[in-house]
Amino acid sequence: MKLELVSTTKCFEGEQRVYKHHSSVLDCDMTFGVFLPPAAIEDKAECPVLYFLSGLTCTHENFVQKSGFQRTAASQGLIVVNPDTSPRGVELPGQDDAYDFGSGAGFYVDATEAPWSKHYKMYSYVTQELPELVNANFSVLPGKKGIFGHSMGGHGALICALKNPGLYQSVSAFAPIANPSECPWGQKAFAGYLGANRDDWAQWDATSLVSKYASTPQELFIDQGSADNFLAGQQLLPEKLLAAAAPNDHIQTIFKQREGYDHSYFYIATFVAEHVEYHAKLLKA
Repeated sequence: MKLELVSTTKCFEGEQRVYKHHSSVLDCDMTFGVFLPPAAIEDKAECPVLYFLSGLTCTHENFVQKSGFQRTAASQGLIVVNPDTSPRGVELPGQDDAYDFGSGAGFYVDATEAPWSKHYKMYSYVTQELPELVNANFSVLPGKKGIFGHSMGGHGALICALKNPGLYQSVSAFAPIANPSECPWGQKAFAGYLGANRDDWAQWDATSLVSKYASTPQELFIDQGSADNFLAGQQLLPEKLLAAAAPNDHIQTIFKQREGYDHSYFYIATFVAEHVEYHAKLLKA
């Protein structure tokens, strides 16, 4: 699997890189960011890897340019990888008609409905193809992998971990779409990508997955701003996930509500260091 280096920029003695490659899973060219800490560059050390999944309308660029994660990732010695949010350049009818479906809105599921099923397999891309690519091209510490995300990407991080017990040693989410089967964003996406049968949606819904989870004990760190307009608009529903997790001994939750913070990257930038440190502690244990 060949990588094309698009750009590299020195940052906190590490390097923020952007790569392009052809994805066989998505059948299109994809771009993703990789931050290499000083330990990976200067010492050629194997480092834990942390994946970040972005939200609706984003590309790989938003997290790289707005969050400021690089300072803490550099000091903690973490490789951070962040993919795009959907296939690109596939020219499907209707893919650019709305911000919450199609381009920039892959929802980290494997679509089963035509025409989306040909390309929109972001779940398999994130959990299989991209890690294989990263493992083959960078000095990744085996068995030390974490995942986090924001909004749609928070949903993605949660389901990737819950559907693959033991694959990730750390999981966190900023303002995740925690119960997509019961919110307008999720219902629109699931109906389009997965079809009208709501029974098929459950395997892609973190709240449903948490309620049935019975495998390797998993801790979930959920972060939510109290002034998030999408929280008030019933798009996120973290209370549903927390209620489903409460009676399950296999799931432990950490929930932090941030007073006065909204859904934006100002919110993420404020607390991203705490999340990176949380992952580092678990990944370096």
